[in-house]
Amino acid sequence: MRVVIVTESFPPDVNGVAHCALQTARHLVDRGHACVVVAPATAPGSGGDAHAPCPVVRVPSLPLPGYPQVRVALPSRRVAAAIAEHRADLVHLASPFVLGVRGMAAAARLGVPAVAVYQTDLAGYARTYMGAGEAAAWRRIRSVHAAADLTLAPSSAALHDLEAHGVPRAALWPRGVDTVRFRPDRRDEALRRQLAPGGERIVGYVGRLAPEKQVELLAGACGLDGVRVVVVGDGPSRPGLEQALPGAVFLGRRTGDDLARVFASLDVFVHTGPFETFCQTVQEAMASGVPVVAPAAGGPLDLVAHGRTGLLVPPRDSAAVRDAVGALAADPGLRAAYGAAGRAAVEGRTWAAVGDRLIGHYADVLAARKAVLAA
Repeated sequence: MRVVIVTESFPPDVNGVAHCALQTARHLVDRGHACVVVAPATAPGSGGDAHAPCPVVRVPSLPLPGYPQVRVALPSRRVAAAIAEHRADLVHLASPFVLGVRGMAAAARLGVPAVAVYQTDLAGYARTYMGAGEAAAWRRIRSVHAAADLTLAPSSAALHDLEAHGVPRAALWPRGVDTVRFRPDRRDEALRRQLAPGGERIVGYVGRLAPEKQVELLAGACGLDGVRVVVVGDGPSRPGLEQALPGAVFLGRRTGDDLARVFASLDVFVHTGPFETFCQTVQEAMASGVPVVAPAAGGPLDLVAHGRTGLLVPPRDSAAVRDAVGALAADPGLRAAYGAAGRAAVEGRTWAAVGDRLIGHYADVLAARKAVLAA
């Protein structure tokens, strides 16, 4: 199979869309398929694509005003040229919004079927950044995804949202987790002493530091006796969060085995954002044997078994976050039980397993397109 992945983000970017696109490309190559990635150009000096598993076509881009870590692709003929030159059997559109829309249009012109992967809650972002605009965001999502042969949602909540807003031909495709990299035995006592020299319970957040993530909800946890809050990640909200979370340790961006060591060294992982279509960091914490506190909304509803692998709390409720953290921090037996159950729950969710499911979706789309052409 010959596949072109058109993605709004790709490494060295660090976010869910980039990570999923990378893992998808790796799996396709591992299974013997020919793959090309089309992605926005990165910032100067941010690194090349030498470690990519397949060729990468970069499209000129500009930084998003106010959020330079995010780059938006400019109009370019490279998208259509890449699809045509690769002689693609199928186009995979990762979180289509700007570049993906051009990929969809090019695929339609060339008669190539397209699978769109829904990954970003644009309606939630519109509410966060503009205070309105949800209806317009859903119109945009519907118009983009309606043109695809198939839309894949990462969680049951995301699938329900798509269906409720009239997106046709939608199916479930969850995300995998690297259970070899993220595992309990990465726990590092020297790192723990460095982060919490007084022996405090270490409560961590990992992710982008942006308004929609609502990391400020950890303020109550910062005030708990015997708790040290650790924040991993970067973004435009970091200066404000350093003021809002007194006593918290900010580690900046961490990746690879270094990130895995941090995850496994936590006592409790907290995710605060209510707009997650999946929430990969929750899976990585579970794979690391760490109990999770997360909002009862979006992707975490599929991932966290309340009272077994962690605690689900009402979205946007700082007091509920504080109380859940306090309960887990005070009970080592409960932490151990939740952590072990979390690891067991994700052991079968490898990228290879979910990658094969994706290839199955591709095969269904190609078969359906062939049947239409033969009719």
